[in-house]
Amino acid sequence: MNKNSLKKYTLKDGSVISIRAMTKNDINALHDFFQRIPEDDRLFLKHDVADKKVIETWAKSLDYNTVLPLLAFDKDNKIVGDATLHTKDYGWSRHIGEIRIVVARAWRSKGVGLALSKEIFMAALEKKLSKIVAQMAADQKGALKVFEKIGFSKEAELKNHIIDLKGQTHNLIIMSNDVKEAVKSMEAYETEQLSLNPAEG
Repeated sequence: MNKNSLKKYTLKDGSVISIRAMTKNDINALHDFFQRIPEDDRLFLKHDVADKKVIETWAKSLDYNTVLPLLAFDKDNKIVGDATLHTKDYGWSRHIGEIRIVVARAWRSKGVGLALSKEIFMAALEKKLSKIVAQMAADQKGALKVFEKIGFSKEAELKNHIIDLKGQTHNLIIMSNDVKEAVKSMEAYETEQLSLNPAEG
């Protein structure tokens, strides 16, 4: 996705979201979004997103070639979802990307995660990546189900590999998906869940 482009999706409940790449002007809105994420969900994020300095650091170091951050907005221009694609342009895993997704609790099961995932995978195709991985705590049953629905399969489980913000350890699940096959799966699943508005600007 071009950093200046905007995609609109109509979700299965009729609500419309807009997706675009994060810019330096999104610091406050993104911090507000993470403040609205329940603490039990934030426990499993890789960074302490409640700290605004973390988000400011992301904004200052924006580099779409290595980390592509996409934001989903509701009709009131409030962020309801965040997704990132992490890649490397060197080394033996340069054909692999990592996806991370966070969706506001009130917007889950509506198709926001699917819309963000589709944009991430389209970006992966443009980058000529062949595989996408996702990592999550074994306790995140909802996230596991979402990724399974779009074709991810479990590759490994690492015991006590995660330590959350409260100091508790959890097993880490590593899932993966073939990029081209994933795009096909999501396009098929999309017809039941949401529709892509042709308007783009």
